[in-house]
Amino acid sequence: MAATLLTLNLGEGSVAFSFTAQAAQELKATLTGLLESLKTVAATTTPGGRPNPQKSVEYRYTGDVFLEIFCNPNIWPTPFAAKVLVTLRDDRIRLTTETELTRLVEDVNQYLEQVA
Repeated sequence: MAATLLTLNLGEGSVAFSFTAQAAQELKATLTGLLESLKTVAATTTPGGRPNPQKSVEYRYTGDVFLEIFCNPNIWPTPFAAKVLVTLRDDRIRLTTETELTRLVEDVNQYLEQVA
């Protein structure tokens, strides 16, 4: 399957890299699961008033570049406040930054519309 450029809009700029539609579908499913975890944290509490802990979410893609997305849903009060750690690297460069979850979801959805 041919790869198309996925552009991730970051807080201070953007980065574009080769990505496949299948990998984008897998990333979208991971992000959907993360959103559900964040909603669970926001909506449920234990009798002591603390949220029920959720597992951290990781996504990894290896193609022309290595992409890793990481988020601990237990530290964000709502899905709209959540940020994810993005690591993108190849043999010459490594970029690690934090970006808003909602922005990442929008970028992946836009990519999937583009390749559809």
